[in-house]
Order: sequence, then C-alpha cells, then structure tokens
Amino acid sequence: MRHRRRHSRFGALVLIVVGVVFLLINLGIAPAAQIRALLAQWWPLVLIVVGVWLLAQPRRGGEDETPGT
Repeated sequence: MRHRRRHSRFGALVLIVVGVVFLLINLGIAPAAQIRALLAQWWPLVLIVVGVWLLAQPRRGGEDETPGT
C-alpha cells in the first residue's frame, strides 16, 4: 500500500509544478518563449531522470502480490 501512496504523491507534485508554470505564464511573470527554449533543450534530461527514478523503485513481486493478503 505504501508503494501506491508514493506514486500518487509524485503524480500530484508533477501536476502542481505544471499548473504553477502555466499560471506564471498566464500572469505574465514567466515568459513562455524562455520556458519553451528551456524545455526544448533539456527534455532528454527529464526522460533520464524519470528512467533512473523508475529503476530505483523496488520491484513489484514477492509477498506484496500474494492473493488474499
């Protein structure tokens, strides 16, 4: 059960960050062109970080998936 909570928190944090970025763009605080340039340059790093994070997670299996528990 603890594993699911960690995923939901991660997803929630991602949604909050994306929402804050869009809000800052809409309010004119963060220029959209600079954010697009940053994303265009650094998107591979995002994929690498997510991949490393997934590899670092404990594997599913063993006792956790025993039916009836």
